[in-house]
Amino acid sequence: MSDFDIDTIATLAQLDLTAEETSGLRQDLESILGYVNRLSAIDTAGVEPMAQPLVAETPLREDTVRDWFSQDEALSNAPAARQGMFEVPKIVDRG
Repeated sequence: MSDFDIDTIATLAQLDLTAEETSGLRQDLESILGYVNRLSAIDTAGVEPMAQPLVAETPLREDTVRDWFSQDEALSNAPAARQGMFEVPKIVDRG
């Protein structure tokens, strides 16, 4: 891994690295990539792909109707509510 690669990664991550940090990061990344290359050498012919290596049942509760908060109870602690809904500040500008 070259200094150019490390500098590019640092720029994309908005990191201001010292020469010592760049050197350490290069060694770390080379170690990680070396390990990945070792994994790619493993013969996986005949191994079926899987999403989860452990076969385990997820315990689920009965889906039953039960008493819950009324709308007024749910909104009673809200810092701001309008027309029966929680009012929150706008955080996305679609300009």
